[in-house]
Amino acid sequence: MNREFDETMVFRTSGADEVVRDTFSQVYLALKEKGYDPVNQIVGYLISGDPTYITSHRNARGLIAKLERDEILEYIIRFYLQANRLK
Repeated sequence: MNREFDETMVFRTSGADEVVRDTFSQVYLALKEKGYDPVNQIVGYLISGDPTYITSHRNARGLIAKLERDEILEYIIRFYLQANRLK
């Protein structure tokens, strides 16, 4: 048996929720203003890491590039769990 799969890894992130929330809001609004579906564009970015899924309008691409994708995912998952009273 391969020992590296015996234990659960612990993943830690920075916990910078306020920065992520503010950036995420600005990116969402910029995408909406340009007529894009923000959910589809953000999912494309999170899956691929390709910043061209995010518009440069209002410097949204530059803003989201300052965040790590794992920080964004952590924020989204935490928000979902809290909203659904799972945390």
